[in-house]
Order: sequence, then C-alpha cells, then structure tokens
Amino acid sequence: MSKAFTRETDADIDDGPDEDAAPAIPAGAKNYITPAGLARLQAELKQLKTVERPRVVEIVSWAAGNGDRSENGDYLYGKKRLREIDRRLRFLLKRLEIAEVVDPALQKNRAQVFFGATVTYIDQHDQQRRVRIVGIDEARLEQGEISWIAPVARALLKAREGDVVDLRTPQGIEQIEVVKISYSD
Repeated sequence: MSKAFTRETDADIDDGPDEDAAPAIPAGAKNYITPAGLARLQAELKQLKTVERPRVVEIVSWAAGNGDRSENGDYLYGKKRLREIDRRLRFLLKRLEIAEVVDPALQKNRAQVFFGATVTYIDQHDQQRRVRIVGIDEARLEQGEISWIAPVARALLKAREGDVVDLRTPQGIEQIEVVKISYSD
C-alpha cells in the first residue's frame, strides 16, 4: 500500500520523552521559583499559546490543502513543530501548577545564603565568581543563575560572608570562600 493512503498519527513518530530536559525535582522537595522566574515561564506559556501555536496551525492547514502530505515539507515539519509546542505547553502547565513562589526580597536573614541570594565567592584557584541561586525551571548558567539543587548552590546554602565551604566536584573536594551575599536582582 502506498504511504499516501496511510494515516499519520502523533503516536507513529517518536520525538523522544514527554518531558523537557529540565532536571527532575528531588523527591519530597517543592518546586521553588522566584517571582521573576514565574513571570518568564508564564510569558513563555502565553507566547506559545497565543502566537506560536496558532501560526504553526495555520501553516499546517495551508500545507495540508496542497495535496500529497507524504513529501510535503511544510506539513511534516509543521506537524513535528506542533508536537514540540504541545509537549512544552504540557511541561510548563505541570511545572507552573506545582510552583511555589519565594520572593528573595522578603528574606529576613540576609547574613546567610538562602534561595534567591546572589553570592560572590572565590574558588581555590583564586577566581572570583558570582552566582544567583534560583529555581530548577529558571536556572540560566549563561546569566549566572544556578538551580538550588546544583552542587555549588548546595555547598553555599546557609553559609555566611567569610565562611569557607566544601564543594564536592568530580575531581574531589574543593574549598570555596564566600565573599559577598546580597538579595537584590
């Protein structure tokens, strides 16, 4: 039978796992997120729902009307892109549903490192680094934002300025010194 007469379903094509590459939330832990991170995820959700998905649906509808779908690149790519968008929408809805907003500006104990803190530290190679401890879904390494479950963040949690803490790395234990703690964006 010709492929033109077979029905293509979303289940026929495996695009990988249903979850995005975001790390899993540790068992028993909450999905902490800052207000800024929550706003970014909500903006992404709105963009996908109101702009991206309707645009791709329009392209797929147009391409489907062109006849043979088996070799129609616009149709095949559009269907794949729709699956990607729908997967991301499901992921975002699940994560936003369980998100627990923690506002770092309301942190009373500013002398210690907690969720939302921006920490400047010096590693054992005397390099100064600056990281901000944020939620799993909002971490952006290129912006200096790391997840609260990252090894560096776990080592820094509850430390004070001047403390030297042990960071477990694949090469062994590395000592890092906390230089400055702040809670402003």
